[in-house]
Amino acid sequence: MNERSDEPTRLFDFDNTYARDLDGFSAPWQPSDVANPCLIRFNEDLAVSLGLDPQLLAGPAGASVFAGASLPDGATPIAQAYAGHQFGGFSPQLGDGRAVVLGEIVDPAGARHDIALKGSGRTPFSRGGDGKAALGPVLREYLMGEAMHALGVPTTRALAVVTTGERVIRDRPLPGAVLTRVAASHLRVGTFQFFASRGDVDKVRRLVAYAIDRHDPDLVEDPNPALALLDSVIDRQAELIAAWMNIGFIHGVMNTDNVTISGETIDFGPCALLETFDPSAVFSSIDEGGRYAYGNQPAIGKWNMARFAESLLPAIADDVDQAVESATQALDRFDDRYRDHWMTGVRRKLGLNTSSDDDLALAEDWLGLLAQQRVDFTLAWRRLADAADGDEAPLGVLFDDRHPLDEWLTRWRERSSSEPGDQAGRAGAMRQVNPMYIPRNHLVEEALTAAVDHDDLGPFDRLLATVTRPFDERAGDERYGQPAAPNFTAAYRTFCGT
Repeated sequence: MNERSDEPTRLFDFDNTYARDLDGFSAPWQPSDVANPCLIRFNEDLAVSLGLDPQLLAGPAGASVFAGASLPDGATPIAQAYAGHQFGGFSPQLGDGRAVVLGEIVDPAGARHDIALKGSGRTPFSRGGDGKAALGPVLREYLMGEAMHALGVPTTRALAVVTTGERVIRDRPLPGAVLTRVAASHLRVGTFQFFASRGDVDKVRRLVAYAIDRHDPDLVEDPNPALALLDSVIDRQAELIAAWMNIGFIHGVMNTDNVTISGETIDFGPCALLETFDPSAVFSSIDEGGRYAYGNQPAIGKWNMARFAESLLPAIADDVDQAVESATQALDRFDDRYRDHWMTGVRRKLGLNTSSDDDLALAEDWLGLLAQQRVDFTLAWRRLADAADGDEAPLGVLFDDRHPLDEWLTRWRERSSSEPGDQAGRAGAMRQVNPMYIPRNHLVEEALTAAVDHDDLGPFDRLLATVTRPFDERAGDERYGQPAAPNFTAAYRTFCGT
């Protein structure tokens, strides 16, 4: 039990393999105490799936732990060390500047998860920051993680949000908050870069062994574990980015310290989802050059994997040329893997269960239509399901010029006619992969403003309830399926806040 609290804190059955087995890879660190912790949102469904006791966690003991005011029994809190390429420039030391990993738990299915606090105060890696988080960005991360999970995209998730009773200073004083984040691990490309940049090959090899044991146990006996890990991570990242592209998600800050070895989406600061389809769309206020624009994400994903490969070279082979050749061969597979994962998703969105050589052109021409006529990405896909069910009118009203759409629909219907199953079944399947509701940017901002400025979590809760059931179109929820006014989207910017 932590000295700062007499509350019972046996809330988690912690294991601490990272802290125990990787000495020198992190800094032991306790979260900062807070004035007045208040648990304002608790993710009961996630708690149950993790095998935790939601009643105990939702009480005063949970609030104290989630705020960092007390430590649960068995916790070994650490701030992890990592480096990273940020907007193309390398920073040799970043690390957890406002987060601590309390420990690891194993869920009933045998999967291991980190439990971490974000916004819990300064650490040795804070670089002058206060280590705190404001309520708005914390709620954004909670909302976006749950929406991504509901959409079937691998992601970190939030277990709880606690307000601290403090004010944090940003552009103005804001209510302070702490997020409890759950992740398959917090291993990042930047974790490997931290030690590789220091020439510490032994630590890189230890990280490889740890990552394989945690995320790829089938590779334990591989004769070249570092190369095998590279290949596996490349595939996971290709699949993840394909999933982002198929829902219109823009991460906004794809630095290598935000690229997980597990293949989960992590860090939701300046993220956004497309409305009008535009491959050049950028919403992040810090991405002034458009490096991380929507359409650039696959290429940036490959670039990030090249940086991962560089960090592994000494562990892949003692001979530099041999290591580079092997790593290059693995990297050369990224494009094909991305395209395969993307096309798998696109075929499902198009209502196609079989494969044809013409499917890529069909998909690209569809996206070209959306871009040319500035059509809402999410609604276009959803209304295509209506067209599969025989009703083309809801789709047609999204287009200013019906002629190119009609030509494309003729090709799509011809392709669909070769598919097994009936029309209604195909449309139903399409509605299970083409969401009606996403966290539309104006609704997110509306919910966060109400929570931060008016202490009103009602809009947040209503939006959360809607986007966590994204595929079921419901009467009464029409406003959640409509895009923002064009002038809102044109001026919309997101910020790194947590």
